[in-house]
Amino acid sequence: MSAAAVGPGHPPLRKKSPAKRAAILAAAMELFLQQGYERTSVDAIAALAGVGKQTVYGHFGDKESLFLAVIAHAREIQETERGAVVLDAGDPLTDLTTAGESILSGVLSPTISGLHRLTIAELPHHPELQKMWRDDTDRPGLDDLVSGYLRSCDESGILRVPDPALTTRQFTYLLITEGRVVTLQGTVPLSPTDRHRIATQTADLIVRACRP
Repeated sequence: MSAAAVGPGHPPLRKKSPAKRAAILAAAMELFLQQGYERTSVDAIAALAGVGKQTVYGHFGDKESLFLAVIAHAREIQETERGAVVLDAGDPLTDLTTAGESILSGVLSPTISGLHRLTIAELPHHPELQKMWRDDTDRPGLDDLVSGYLRSCDESGILRVPDPALTTRQFTYLLITEGRVVTLQGTVPLSPTDRHRIATQTADLIVRACRP
């Protein structure tokens, strides 16, 4: 509806400001990580973002939706910072190790790990928050890349992968589980040596299991 169609006596509809949305997300992420979900108020987020409380609600609806938006935003930032992953070594062990190191870097980043721990802590009180973490592999870009790579390996006969999507999930779950164990759920940094070791070992398991 255009501003003219609103009618006399009514203020024109305002477009949501991308700058304000970004400020709210940044403020919410900072406060959620510092204070936890329950102790962080919408008033505090609005104050830190420099906007009114109703502006926060106007952009995100409620606190839970804002928290889920923060998680999605953190993942987007991580994907951007990580950059493109290229799987072209021609050797499945090498290529899957490359993918594995990238996955571990993203999942075990301080921000992603912190938000994940925060979500787990709040699940008894807000079980609906689990929907954002139900599938840690729900990252279409990298997952599709690995799945497509495994499919091409199957088609060329290098590996036998009848269900590339399933094998991708298994690969990712093994990586993430081991990474979280080693880092105490992301509270201890994962060294480059350990990251490479976990990625190589997990890639080796998949390659061995999928050999023709």
